[in-house]
Amino acid sequence: MAKPLVEVEELVKHYPIVKGVVRQKKIGAVRAVDGISFSVQAGETVGLVGESGCGKTTVGRLVLRLISPTDGTVRFEGEDVHRLGRRELKNIRHDMQMVFQDPFASLSPRMTVGSLLEEPLAVHNIGRGFEREDMIFNVMDAVGLDRDHIGRYPHEFSGGQRQRIAIGRALITSPKFIVADEPVSALDASVQSQILNLLQDLQQELGLTYLFIAHDLAVVEHVSDRVLVMYLGKIVESATVDEVFRNPLHPYSQALLSAVPRVRAEKRKDRVILRGGVPSAARPPSGCRFHPRCARNLADDCRELEPPLQDVGGGHMVACHSI
Repeated sequence: MAKPLVEVEELVKHYPIVKGVVRQKKIGAVRAVDGISFSVQAGETVGLVGESGCGKTTVGRLVLRLISPTDGTVRFEGEDVHRLGRRELKNIRHDMQMVFQDPFASLSPRMTVGSLLEEPLAVHNIGRGFEREDMIFNVMDAVGLDRDHIGRYPHEFSGGQRQRIAIGRALITSPKFIVADEPVSALDASVQSQILNLLQDLQQELGLTYLFIAHDLAVVEHVSDRVLVMYLGKIVESATVDEVFRNPLHPYSQALLSAVPRVRAEKRKDRVILRGGVPSAARPPSGCRFHPRCARNLADDCRELEPPLQDVGGGHMVACHSI
């Protein structure tokens, strides 16, 4: 197998909890990401799923070095992203881009579409004059924007059109890898399918690689090759998208899948209702982090020992004592 484009090893991000104003004292930490490892092959789409607050967005920002990790390693094309100097980091920035969840918040209201798309080219010193103009128009064509929209501002567009602008801005530097953080969650269902199809078409045309972050498994099923299921800062299951949807092994994955709406009710298995809410990441449960909500018979191991993520066959990885 070819060397992965992106490699993440034992990635950790803890946010300190401090007490006091003048003399601050650390009294704990929010364990947003707590030792996860995965890789992404070139041309692949890896879906990262889980409930809100499980650490998905933090992972995406760590991978792109928008924030610094507490521990762990992120490699892009073999280079440790978090050990690069400012100049070296800028040199690979154009290969690693992000599409944020809310396009209205991520696009400056004071800049026109043309200015928003030109800014990354100026930052990375790509092209000049008419060459840049051609690149901007080509990207607008690729994401389905009319060329006469170039002088308009973000507030003049619908949510779907704003997300097309955000995707175009991510594509303008010809990246290899894109982190898509909930790119359709703020859009109407009819617009969601258009954006998802656009992302897939662009991947085929440009050879893009995606880390696709979402909480909606129906969306992940539509676009992903592999799925990572995340719970409270940990990856609890990892497999191909077909394997996860056909044979989910972790009780948390089973609960998430049971909540996916299905058109044909006779094909739907019994709904799994999780008890309680997601525990605080500042005080995660001992042992298996899912055990307070797990419907299976609990052994002492579940309460006391953290289950390792292990291969149960065919690359299907699960962190569960009962498997």
